[in-house]
Amino acid sequence: MSAVTDDIATDATPALRRAIEWKTWKAPIILGVFAVLGIVLFVLLPREGASTFRFSNTGDAIRLPNLTLPTHGTGIVVAVLLVLLAIGGFMLARASRAAKLWLMIAFAFAFMVGFLTWAAAGHTIPFTGLLLGTVSLSVPLIFGALGGVISERGGVVNVAIEGQFLAGAFVSALVASATNSLVLGLVAALVAGMLVSFVLAAFSITYFVDQVIVGVVLNVLVTGLTSFLYSEVLAPSATVLNYPPRFPRLAIPGLSDIPIIGPVLFDQTVIVYLMYVAVAAVYFGLFHTRWGLRLRSVGEHPQAADTVGINVAATRFWNVSLAGAIAGLGGAYFTLGSVGAFTKEMTAGQGFIALAAVIFGRWDPIRATLAALLFGFATNLQNVLGIIGSPVPSEFMLMLPYVVTIFAVAGLVGHSRAPAADGKPYIKS
Repeated sequence: MSAVTDDIATDATPALRRAIEWKTWKAPIILGVFAVLGIVLFVLLPREGASTFRFSNTGDAIRLPNLTLPTHGTGIVVAVLLVLLAIGGFMLARASRAAKLWLMIAFAFAFMVGFLTWAAAGHTIPFTGLLLGTVSLSVPLIFGALGGVISERGGVVNVAIEGQFLAGAFVSALVASATNSLVLGLVAALVAGMLVSFVLAAFSITYFVDQVIVGVVLNVLVTGLTSFLYSEVLAPSATVLNYPPRFPRLAIPGLSDIPIIGPVLFDQTVIVYLMYVAVAAVYFGLFHTRWGLRLRSVGEHPQAADTVGINVAATRFWNVSLAGAIAGLGGAYFTLGSVGAFTKEMTAGQGFIALAAVIFGRWDPIRATLAALLFGFATNLQNVLGIIGSPVPSEFMLMLPYVVTIFAVAGLVGHSRAPAADGKPYIKS
């Protein structure tokens, strides 16, 4: 018996060694690839002129001066810095040490500065506006990602975030228009998202139907239903049923006057402030309360949770419903905080991006929020570059968040492991 065990260990050791070696070298390889890309863009394909970054607007209480950088000179400096950081990553790998977090952050910051300077040659980038648009585009993604984290931490894959978005957007527009009440519109969005989750929970938890299939079917169902109701109900009476009021911006005195951060974070609508509260509440609740411990236990080891008296089915059911309610708030943002009137398929696949943020964020609410902000930044960046006439095709900028997500899922941005029981129905023995 010991001989067989020794043979297995001997056979597994080379594979394990290769896996550890790849884990050590993958970060330096990625840094090297992007360093070469930086050399090609900033040195071999230089752009002349100067790039200006505007940090303040005309009406700001505290105005910061603009920052003007020589495009070609800055590109050369950034390219050299990227090469040095990549060499540092390779040296750490040769010493069998993983790349430091600060090195990765410094590399990403340097590359972004170089790219923005190169892309904005001869133009001005409104930096505050870039960040403000990032937050605005990220709000529904963050709500959806929080819903996805709660659901999947409990063991249920929530592919139906897109359907929850659409349901929340449609019902909030209808109710807010009919009652002229923003509060009732928000409540209606919560209920709509929860109802979609009820269906997901009932089929996946009670009847053990494949969770991914149920989520996809729900997305198609809600898309078709809202499109039909839009054509038959909202469109003929648009001024009565599809003309919702929108939340005004509420500046927080003192905080909104802080340069850059103030206009971006503290001059927002009620829904954005609710998002701040939701992120903090989900994080605290998930890792520092009994509710979070129970939720994580049924997602990691439902048999053990059942053994200590936790009702696995009920815990999953109600937390999936809570996740749907939170995602419904993200849908309400489209109609009550951003776009206004409901239109067919107005969420445009944002629910799937929110699901990608859950994976990219490793099922952690803070990391998922940062991943959603990355998606929002990439989307808004292509808008800004299009406005200033940058030579970078907008399609390439739209690809960026998805490419990063592929890297993350492939394990190139750290190890990504779902809850052990995620997507697995629990059948009590």
